[in-house]
Amino acid sequence: MSESDNYLLRLYRKTTRLPGGKHLFSRVFARQAPYFGTIRPLIHELRPDFCEVRFSKRRAVENHIGTVHVIAICNALEAAMGAMAEASVPKHMRWIPKGMDVSYPAKADTDIRATAEVEPGAWENGPAVPVTVKALRDDDTVVVEGVIHLWVTEKPSS
Repeated sequence: MSESDNYLLRLYRKTTRLPGGKHLFSRVFARQAPYFGTIRPLIHELRPDFCEVRFSKRRAVENHIGTVHVIAICNALEAAMGAMAEASVPKHMRWIPKGMDVSYPAKADTDIRATAEVEPGAWENGPAVPVTVKALRDDDTVVVEGVIHLWVTEKPSS
């Protein structure tokens, strides 16, 4: 699939040329899966096979020790994976997450940058497609890392 054929990538590129466009695009994207809105994600970068989502450390996403709750971070990882998959999976294919394996190597005590990435051509090697995910603090320390497992199959003929 060419990048120009992908609706989400076209919309991202069109809106991000506008003042405040990343925020506008991110709000529209988060409405597709309303739970994403709980972290107020900002889709900072979106391209085939890669997405970076950022969100702020604030009381609503903290745990009892004042760090960013890992479930909020996993929400951002899934948002990054979802945007990346929508921007990358060939038009004749569909995807669904089948699981997530993550570890928490450090405390998340700043704003968070979450990424999702696959190797070029990974979509053709399915149906099981592992997506590498990680979340980083402001100082680039990895606070969560792992894999989201996708199941990628042909869309049924209508």
